[in-house]
Amino acid sequence: MSTDTQLITADEFAEMDFPDDDPVELVRGRIVHLWGEDGMVKPGPSHGAICANIAGIIRNWARSTGAGRTVSNDSWAQTEFDPDTVRGPDVAFYRMERLPDGKVPNDEQKSDYFPDLCVEVLSPSNRPKEVAEKQGEYLAAGAEEVWIVDPASRRVDIVRSDGKGRGFGESEQITSEVLPGFSANVADFFEGV
Repeated sequence: MSTDTQLITADEFAEMDFPDDDPVELVRGRIVHLWGEDGMVKPGPSHGAICANIAGIIRNWARSTGAGRTVSNDSWAQTEFDPDTVRGPDVAFYRMERLPDGKVPNDEQKSDYFPDLCVEVLSPSNRPKEVAEKQGEYLAAGAEEVWIVDPASRRVDIVRSDGKGRGFGESEQITSEVLPGFSANVADFFEGV
């Protein structure tokens, strides 16, 4: 991942414009370009399909239960302050009781709320150290669960803030303590892929 050298804040980062074909995160005050020479390979349609499937499944459950709101497409999640780090989980979920007026944080509130659940869908170029770092940041920032979705093994590993976790294979039903009453076929996460 290539980085620029000047430290910036999350607020400065939020004001910057980046091309759609150059996704970035802010990592300890430095802009990190996610794709390219030192970064990941650009995710393909299967990555997007898996993210859409997961977001849709959680969203449908959340709508039917009134439990919360689901966001996707690398929505803002500030994991560290001074120096600032801003990540973009592939999918995230906010419990309704934590949301003002039942709405996801707007642009001015984005640093005031952290998702209860963060989902990362692995790409072939993800490095284990990078995935572990993001997982740790999400949990330290307030996520109660992090789901690591591995398309290669068609598996979902859940890590919780209390240090416990569980893995679910493609033939299993996934459940979540953050999503009480939620159950879904892991195979449905990979539908069409």
